[in-house]
Amino acid sequence: MTDAPDLNRLFAASDATWPAAARIDAGPWRLREGRGGGKRVSAATAEGPWRDDDLPAAEDAMRLMGQPPLFMLRQGEDALDAALDARGYRIIDPVRIWLCPIDHLADRKIPRVTAFAIWEPLAAMREIWAQGGIGEGRIAVMERAPDPKTGLFGRAADHPAGAGFCAVHDGIAMVHALEIAAPFRGKGLGGWMMRLAAHWGRAQGATHMAVLCTKANAAANGLYASLGLADVGEYHYRILDDESDDT
Repeated sequence: MTDAPDLNRLFAASDATWPAAARIDAGPWRLREGRGGGKRVSAATAEGPWRDDDLPAAEDAMRLMGQPPLFMLRQGEDALDAALDARGYRIIDPVRIWLCPIDHLADRKIPRVTAFAIWEPLAAMREIWAQGGIGEGRIAVMERAPDPKTGLFGRAADHPAGAGFCAVHDGIAMVHALEIAAPFRGKGLGGWMMRLAAHWGRAQGATHMAVLCTKANAAANGLYASLGLADVGEYHYRILDDESDDT
């Protein structure tokens, strides 16, 4: 049995399957240019030993990219978390990391005309994403992600009903931007789309499936728990109170 990936592999898979427009390593920091793709592709992370006087340089660099200073804090980074708190940064968007062996979700046949693996995204998928606040900046993230990748298209009651994205890195199939149209939520489609992603990912050689979800999204966290994924870790962001968090 293949060992479960550790958190370092999961963060690397997140970076690879949901890539920033640019990544710049500067001193102890990895800076990301998001271009409207959201916090995950815009946040700086500490990749080496840092000192308090390294923080202003990171802040200035992010502002020069047209982004508010934003840091991702992973488990064990308590000293950086405290230093940012002391500088007036507030916590935003705590995230859960969900994981399971891919065979766990690839054990059932997908019902006919329920879910499809499609790339490029259909117009109907773009409409569903847009209704859920997933705009062109995030679709650009999907477009620049390397292969193997696919869109996930769900149908219910003979209507377009769900859209998502999945890509594989280092044996991990990671699902992003899973959105179910409001009239079709709570009817099981999200589960079938996750199972479709597992079938597709296994065909690409993946051994595990992962998904990231904000703690505030109770419905999605409930779905992943009900499917048997394990909550294996978490992270959060910190942003300055006096600057926009629209990244």
